Amino acid sequence: MSNMPSVRGFAGAAWHRPPAAGAEGPRPRDAVVVIALSAAAVLEGAIRSDLPWPTATTVLTLAILAGLPWRRSRPLAVMAAMTLATSAFEIAQTVGGVEPNALVTSLALLAVPYAVFRWGSGRDRIAGGAVLATGLALSLVLGSEGFTGVVAGIALVGSVCLIGALRRARVESRMREIEAVRASEREALARDLHDTVAHHASAIVIRAQVAAADPRDTTRVAESLGVIEDEAQAVLADMRALVQALRAPADYAPSAGLAELAGLAGLGPPPVTVSLDAPVAPSAAVASTLYRIAQEGVTNARRHARAATSIDVAVTVDADSASVIVHDDGAAARPAAGDGHGLRGMSERAALLGGEVTAGPDPGGGWTMRATLPIGDSA
Repeated sequence: MSNMPSVRGFAGAAWHRPPAAGAEGPRPRDAVVVIALSAAAVLEGAIRSDLPWPTATTVLTLAILAGLPWRRSRPLAVMAAMTLATSAFEIAQTVGGVEPNALVTSLALLAVPYAVFRWGSGRDRIAGGAVLATGLALSLVLGSEGFTGVVAGIALVGSVCLIGALRRARVESRMREIEAVRASEREALARDLHDTVAHHASAIVIRAQVAAADPRDTTRVAESLGVIEDEAQAVLADMRALVQALRAPADYAPSAGLAELAGLAGLGPPPVTVSLDAPVAPSAAVASTLYRIAQEGVTNARRHARAATSIDVAVTVDADSASVIVHDDGAAARPAAGDGHGLRGMSERAALLGGEVTAGPDPGGGWTMRATLPIGDSA
């Protein structure tokens, strides 16, 4: 009895599970697939001589194929219609004294049970599984495949359902990993924003106190108001640059920026050289992002570059944009940009500021990671 609430809760959670993300209606490629399968079904129905009812079998297959484009958005309805139609046809064949048979093309209809467990809600899965089991049992009873055929049929359909469920679990796990990386980068950006705002806010408070101490000193008041205006504009610029950041936790660390980029240089192995061309000072948010991306690029190069003899970091900042390039001369047998959590995290961080990160083999040899961030009002 003590296990009843947990079992009931598990069943309720399974029943109310929402559909998978992306479970949308017909796509353009669905029409191409249905047309190709329909043509194959018509051709098969015309040339096969072992079909007792070739015309009826072909028409039934075409009717069921027409529902395939809705297998993602309406998996249970498509499953129920397919099972009802095929079961009724098998019963009619049995009553007519012929061995139930179907087109080989109808194997494509295995996409329906796959879709139920790949895209369907919890209700679709449970009800669809029951409908599928009923239809499969009826087919096995009416057919004459014997024990081997029964086992093969159950194994085939069950494998398709399992593949759909595993595919969905893998996609959802990957999405959770991406969200975790995205949340981590947003938290880091929030810490950077906290540092920037705290610095400028302190300067505003101090200047306001200075002006309030002796309001009759117009020179000092005017000077303080000018500083307050500059600091407030700087805060607003950084706020606009980090509108996606979340609230920072209490245990934040000081933000790194362009001044810390020189610290990435070192003897290695492999040795790292850093060049910085920044006649225009970027905002703290952009500077911190440039540093984090360069740091990730150097870390990836040292970790993954095979036979690399040098790593070069070049940072450029002008009035419109800021960029960082990390290049190594090692072998390029590494995953493309975004496949690793580090590169994905840098891509998320850059995207929050309106920029982008790319990485891949360099035409001139080695591996290069490039990041570009817009400056605009954030400078």
